[in-house]
Amino acid sequence: MKKYYVMTMMALVLALVPARAAIYMVGNAPFGDWNPGHGVEMSDQGNGIYSLTATVSGTVWFVFADGQSSDWNEFNANYRYGPSNNGSQEVTTGNEYTTQKSNNNHSYKFTGNGQDYTFTFNQNRLTFSIKEHEEPALPDPFALRTGDVNGDGEVNVSDINMLINIMMSGIADYDMSRRSDVNYDGEVNISDINVLINHILGMPLPEPVKEGYDYVWDSQSIPEVHISVSLAEWNRLLSLYDANAYTTQYVMSRLSFVQDGETTVVDSVGLRLKGNTSRRRPEGWTGQMHQRNNADWHHAHFGVNLRKWVDDDAHTIQGVRKLHLKWPKDDPAQVRELFCYDLFKRAGVWTAIRDTYCRLWIHVEGDSGEAYYGVYELLEPIDKRYLKDRKGRFGASDGYLWKCRNAAAGLNNPNGDIWYDDDSDDRHAYTLETQTAEFDNARAQLVDFMNKVNNLNDNEFYTWIKQVTDVDLLLKTYAVNVAVGMWDDYWNNANNYYIYFNGRGLTDYKFFFIPYDYDNTLGTSLRCGVQEDAGRHNPLQWGNDNNRLISRILKYSDFKAKYVAYLKELVTPGKGLMDRASAQARISSWQNRIAQYVDNDTGEDTVIEDKPAPWSNHSEYTLLKNGSTNFFTVKAASINALP
Repeated sequence: MKKYYVMTMMALVLALVPARAAIYMVGNAPFGDWNPGHGVEMSDQGNGIYSLTATVSGTVWFVFADGQSSDWNEFNANYRYGPSNNGSQEVTTGNEYTTQKSNNNHSYKFTGNGQDYTFTFNQNRLTFSIKEHEEPALPDPFALRTGDVNGDGEVNVSDINMLINIMMSGIADYDMSRRSDVNYDGEVNISDINVLINHILGMPLPEPVKEGYDYVWDSQSIPEVHISVSLAEWNRLLSLYDANAYTTQYVMSRLSFVQDGETTVVDSVGLRLKGNTSRRRPEGWTGQMHQRNNADWHHAHFGVNLRKWVDDDAHTIQGVRKLHLKWPKDDPAQVRELFCYDLFKRAGVWTAIRDTYCRLWIHVEGDSGEAYYGVYELLEPIDKRYLKDRKGRFGASDGYLWKCRNAAAGLNNPNGDIWYDDDSDDRHAYTLETQTAEFDNARAQLVDFMNKVNNLNDNEFYTWIKQVTDVDLLLKTYAVNVAVGMWDDYWNNANNYYIYFNGRGLTDYKFFFIPYDYDNTLGTSLRCGVQEDAGRHNPLQWGNDNNRLISRILKYSDFKAKYVAYLKELVTPGKGLMDRASAQARISSWQNRIAQYVDNDTGEDTVIEDKPAPWSNHSEYTLLKNGSTNFFTVKAASINALP
């Protein structure tokens, strides 16, 4: 029934859309071949204009055709456009040439130097031209509205046609899929076609309902976060930092969250400092207390716990209990981490956290006004609520969650620094974040997991790893991790990740790897572990093989093939993932949205620059400037070189 309905809708759409003739280029490579039935179809640009972009190295010959035939005589007489002079007519870039219907064997001759060239044919004027290809600017992915399935700026019958094609083929990139889900049910199906038809006939599209996590982390807006702290509590925060820069202790504050003109105010909120090596004092220098109306503000990471002292529904933002506020440390582009988490989502890695921009103000009560701290990342904490929000995918939300860090979490030392979150300021290689009352049981499970990772023989490991984890999800996660150049990770540096066991038995569980902390990516490189160049390093030898989980998995040919396929898919043009053009479109869009907000009262990070961190050992990498040192170009080359 579904197939019949789709075919009926397709017939309706095809009846509404006028048919257009096809134009082919026929010749030697890259234009198919001289068999006139094997030409390459040009793209229909409308109004009788057709184009084809191809890489040309050396000399090629070609003609145009408005049809294909295996019969040379018929092809020459009825389909072929070519030169009238004898032999081959030599053509170059930059000029416009006149062509004609031709029944002879003459062709056009063009010599290229290995670049991409765009051939444009005008069927109305019977002319064509060749120029060096320039990729058109992609549309702002945040400006394209729901219903505009094909991204042409309009919602019309052609979008219904595209929706049908998507349903029939199952092929759509991430942005197209989002624009296709016009009823906001999380799927692209027949009901979306119904809604879109009704909209074209005059009915309004439904409005998305944004609640809870979707409300707080709405990627289409930049919320405001206003934090107010008493003088005594602010000075206590500074003193806590002076006593221990890694303090996890909270002070009392009040928070206002402004989203789409709606303000949520929460009193008695916990505020603390966050970060690893990026910990900073948010004002002044050691021993200095708050300077009334003359503060020396500094960017710092903050954690907000809305229920630290009062545990009720009023102490949430639509059910959200915690926020992480992160300044763009070591990222002059102010986009790297946001790009990475967005890429995880686009690639189908559902374990990645939510991340969006916000603007932050801090007011020490008694000051004449708020201090504007500028543009921050608003990150979803990885905690009990994170697990509950994804319970359907994890299978259970009451298992053991571990935070893994300190360049000591290689899953290779059962006698390592394993502890639980005891509200102290101590920092461990493995910290149990949930079910801390069952620490001994959780530790035994983690140790047993480590022993199996490191000691099972190859046949046993292959069988076991498929039983205890979704290997495809893990490989896809690590493909993104390596593609973005994350060297400060599990495999290379035994750092920056979470793991979750969804069962609490010694061996009865599913294991999940959760990616974390992606600011040192996209060309910000460092000599660390086996790494020297995060762009050019071999993706199959990314890390230290003493951290064995990933390297052991990649020893098996089927797992290795999937990993390489995921890597290559990420950099394939047209997928909307990490090919240069689509990556640059998203980065430009994000930067354009925040550019007016980056100037701030700290005097830090007040401009957006296309370069890696100042300490990076490869300062040449760029994101938006094209050329041989563009990170996306370099990474695609290293990935596509894989066998």
